[in-house]
Amino acid sequence: MNSDALLSLEGVSRHFRSGMDTVKVLDGVDLDLAAGQRLAIMGASGSGKSTLLHLAAGMDRPDAGTITLDGQALDGLREPALTRFRARRVGLVFQDFNLVESLTVYDNIALVPWLTALQTDREAIEALCDSLGIARLMNRFPAQLSGGEKQRAAIARALIHQPALILADEPTGSLDPDSADIVLDLFDQSVRALDCAVLMVTHNQDAAARMDDTLYLTHGQLATAR
Repeated sequence: MNSDALLSLEGVSRHFRSGMDTVKVLDGVDLDLAAGQRLAIMGASGSGKSTLLHLAAGMDRPDAGTITLDGQALDGLREPALTRFRARRVGLVFQDFNLVESLTVYDNIALVPWLTALQTDREAIEALCDSLGIARLMNRFPAQLSGGEKQRAAIARALIHQPALILADEPTGSLDPDSADIVLDLFDQSVRALDCAVLMVTHNQDAAARMDDTLYLTHGQLATAR
């Protein structure tokens, strides 16, 4: 493990059962991500990109290997301490948005500060929504939004508590090119202002090109080229 790494995966493997077979999704993955670094991971559908993100967030456990985030070994935490740690240190952008349907856009964004006993800063939420072009939507519910609007609300929720690590699963997948550029600009601004790190999985070559580096996940392992 690199002692300067914000996120470190060492020998991480994850297997799943499929009928009588065992599918090896990740096979001894090593990865170090430093504060201030932006990394894209690309790969075919089903290659394990989302699994890797879930493991990095502590939302899943590896079958082998260790994961350390911000100096904390994730296997050393049990619920609810793991949930609190993740909520404070990680900003999550899910491919399927994961917005709470019964809450407005504003309340969805304010949910993470509320869950972690942080002060909810209405001005900060309004400013972030304005930068994402969804200020007029703050009092609407997810069912009243388009896919792109939901994604921008989910990204605002991921950034509002100023996380150390942003984990993004296809964050521009539902966005038009202009909106995608706005989101990637916000990631850049967060890295500069907070010295946080971004780990993004994507199929979008243009989005990947905006990161500092790109790795490819194939046959359960990461490589610098396909």
